[in-house]
Amino acid sequence: MHFFWKRLLGTIPSLIGVVLVTFVLSHALPGDPAAFFAGPAANAESIAEVRAKLGLDRSLPVQFFHYADDLRRGQLGNSLTTGQPVLNDLIERLPASLELTFFALLFAVAVAIPLGVWAATRPDSMVDHACRALVSIGAAFPTFFIGLLFVYLFYFLFDIAPQPLGRLNEIMYTAPPRITGAYTVDSILAGEWSVLRASLAQLVLPSVSLGMFALAPIARITRAAMLQALGSDFIRTARASGLPARKILFSYALRNAMLPVTNVLGMVFSFLLGGSVLIEQVYGWQGVGAYAVNAVISSDYAAVQGFVLAMALLYVLLNLVIDLIATAIDPRVRFES
Repeated sequence: MHFFWKRLLGTIPSLIGVVLVTFVLSHALPGDPAAFFAGPAANAESIAEVRAKLGLDRSLPVQFFHYADDLRRGQLGNSLTTGQPVLNDLIERLPASLELTFFALLFAVAVAIPLGVWAATRPDSMVDHACRALVSIGAAFPTFFIGLLFVYLFYFLFDIAPQPLGRLNEIMYTAPPRITGAYTVDSILAGEWSVLRASLAQLVLPSVSLGMFALAPIARITRAAMLQALGSDFIRTARASGLPARKILFSYALRNAMLPVTNVLGMVFSFLLGGSVLIEQVYGWQGVGAYAVNAVISSDYAAVQGFVLAMALLYVLLNLVIDLIATAIDPRVRFES
């Protein structure tokens, strides 16, 4: 428990830095939100009136003081584009992004770990080079390019994927009752299996497009950790004792190699959550990524700041969870940290 609180308190300076940097950078965005919301036919007087109404006529230190006071009260301000509290917008949209990111990570883990193990069992062979080349090529292309390519191939050319209309084709299906906000989970809880199948069909292309980005780091870490484990003394002892090769590989080597792999999963999940911004635009996915893009275009300061702060909090919490999992796998980590 002491380890948990120590790590949690250590994140406070980072969060304060994120709040300060985000505020400064969001106000440095090009464009004037007052002019944007006043409209193209507005004159200088009406723009100044909108600016005063939004509080943008105050100095930056005063604006930051009011922003920090709102954060102290658990408020992220109101979005200028939606007219709703930013916190409500993020709570409504975040499950969609988390659902997409989870399935992308699930795909990456299901492909990258077996490839890493396979490559480690045959080091410097054709299999090893082929596995490394495959994951490197998959990660070399930008996510939006992979997404557009998949849409062209599997929807437009071969017509085997559903239309990229977001989380669900709402012309044919009705969204399940909101419980968690994730359609796959909510459809299971509601027993709506046709909606579950439709949601999974919509998830395939965006999750694979996003997951391609994570193949390389997970496969490389798995390969390196497996090589180290297979070359250790306890593996040589197990081989000398005549244990089956499969048991040595999976029960001993892979189990010990999972610690560095687990550590990198938190970082990869955070990168995928940030990288989902472009994928959400390609597939019409109404998550926080699409919300942030619209906020940046309209210079919606509160929405941009809320998005970055939410991502920072998620990153901190994910790394804390990964640390706790690492201590469960190997209790020595707690003392070494």
